[in-house]
Amino acid sequence: MRLATIRTADGTRAVRVDDDAAVELGHPDLGALLRRPDWRAEATATDGPRHDLAGLDYAPPVPSPEKIVCVGLNYRNHILEMGRELPEHPTLFAKFARAQVGAYDPVVLPAGSDAVDWEAELGVIIGAETRHATSEQARSAIAGYTVVNDVTARDFQYRSPQWLQGKTFEASTPVGPWLATAEPDDAPLAGELSCTVDGELMQKADTADLVFDPAALVAYISRIITLSPGDLIATGTPGGVGHARKPPRYLAEGSELVTRIDGVGECRNSLVRG
Repeated sequence: MRLATIRTADGTRAVRVDDDAAVELGHPDLGALLRRPDWRAEATATDGPRHDLAGLDYAPPVPSPEKIVCVGLNYRNHILEMGRELPEHPTLFAKFARAQVGAYDPVVLPAGSDAVDWEAELGVIIGAETRHATSEQARSAIAGYTVVNDVTARDFQYRSPQWLQGKTFEASTPVGPWLATAEPDDAPLAGELSCTVDGELMQKADTADLVFDPAALVAYISRIITLSPGDLIATGTPGGVGHARKPPRYLAEGSELVTRIDGVGECRNSLVRG
């Protein structure tokens, strides 16, 4: 099942994206739906007003999540090829909700940065309040998956040992187009993740190569803070980022950024100056 938040003339609406139409679910956005304890059954059964799939205006799936938690150094092959040891614990940082844009919205190049990079990532959206989760509870708390690109201003990121300032520029982070739901007994998602810039393949990996899979991340983060319905976890990026190339390559005004995960979806964003 695919669930999304779309923009309409009357405001945002949570929808189920069927093969022939997007069906309204009676909530202003997906975050409001996920706060319902029976959200899966409600999303499956509701039959509201319908929208043609052509030209849907997708907002980020959860426009105002309580938390966006991001993970660094989490693809096994990339870590090993860099000559590093696999991490014992996840590397965590955060974004704010205003960093998000929809799957087909423009990405605003951060003002004052000349080193804006791409980072294709699998996004995990939380579907139940979770604290001190076991592995089984963590799997049950995952509502499903989405596509994220953690667009990063490298020059700002490395101004200090803390990464936040390079990671959360406003209107910089594509998320969407929808939440591809997962069931608690599903195996961890395994699918090809890729990123192209102006049609050139820059990143390609399998999400099964994550050092810390989604359930492990949910369990770990829930030891630190309660995860709430609608929270987003960006699980990390594989090799192929522009900053690591010789010479480095970065995004520019007019660049076309495409981020895709098999079985989840695709974001397609143009870069504009703010």
